[in-house]
Amino acid sequence: MKITAAVARTPGADFTLETVELDEPRADEIRVRIHAVGLCHTDLVARDGAMPFALPAVLGHEGAGVVEAVGSGVTKVVAGDRVAITFRSCGACARCKSGDPAYCHSMPAMNYIGMRLDGSKSIHQDGADLASNFFGQSSLASHALTYERNVIKLPADMPFEIAGPMGCGIQTGAGGIMKALACEAGSSLLILGGGAVGLSAVMGAKIQGCGTVIVVEPHAVRRSLALELGATHVIDPVAEPDLAAAVRAIVPIGVDYAFDTTGRPETLTATMACLGPKGVFGIVGIPPAGTPMPGDLGTVLTFGQTVRGIIEGDSDPDVFLPELMTHWREGRLPLERLIKTFPLAQINEAVVAQHHGDCVKVVLLT
Repeated sequence: MKITAAVARTPGADFTLETVELDEPRADEIRVRIHAVGLCHTDLVARDGAMPFALPAVLGHEGAGVVEAVGSGVTKVVAGDRVAITFRSCGACARCKSGDPAYCHSMPAMNYIGMRLDGSKSIHQDGADLASNFFGQSSLASHALTYERNVIKLPADMPFEIAGPMGCGIQTGAGGIMKALACEAGSSLLILGGGAVGLSAVMGAKIQGCGTVIVVEPHAVRRSLALELGATHVIDPVAEPDLAAAVRAIVPIGVDYAFDTTGRPETLTATMACLGPKGVFGIVGIPPAGTPMPGDLGTVLTFGQTVRGIIEGDSDPDVFLPELMTHWREGRLPLERLIKTFPLAQINEAVVAQHHGDCVKVVLLT
């Protein structure tokens, strides 16, 4: 069927809104009419060539909408169901069976290579294939094909523009604190970056009852919002470039946990000097290829510190997304404070607004 999609054609260039052809659902596939899709930094990283995802491509991996059609093998949802779409996992490997689908053995092949597992692509234009199946969805479009492991049913009171970002950025930030790091009540936490992931981490820290929550963010508006959402301290890295000194002025022994959303090598290195004994540093920001592990091994050994990568907040979406929806419904996860909506046709203006700090989280409506 013909659909409208935001196509990434050239690294670093604007998206173009185009008419493309989407395959009919295969036996294991689900067609969703997308109503809202979050714009994630990972979409821009893929567009700009920092991921091995070929262009031209249809990206997007925070979709939400209504199921239109399902393949013969699908039993989890039916036409008419409201769904959020998240990352794809196999459901059969040891990691999936242990409740760790974010570390599925097939995660790269199912989410990052731009095609189905059999090598075919689901989106075409004038006889040519476009890279598709981004995170098992490619939802920067009016419609997307996805899979049972990707979809979470939504209750009637859950707005699509709130549910969509839960599929990646929100579960990454909140889950990074609540699940991956599992910060204890009263613990100290340093969050690098006050974008959507970082501010979701702030909300997760408040839910966990963390005692000291420090956010490092250059945009004044985002620093203010961090304090409103539960941060106890904020640091402007421009005004206070010595991160370790600024943090240790607040927590002299160093923080129990640190959480990086920036992927900046210099920030990663500086953060290691902020950790206290047995401090744990969780990293979700995407660093440049070849970035070495941060820190001095002797210091890590002496103080028993841990550095670990975190994918999707260690989330099992079938379990964690409903939990996040409950937190939203009960006022503990006020995501509407972060979100600004734009029509899909204004995707390039939305990218600029997000980059300039005019808004925290862009959600595109189709």
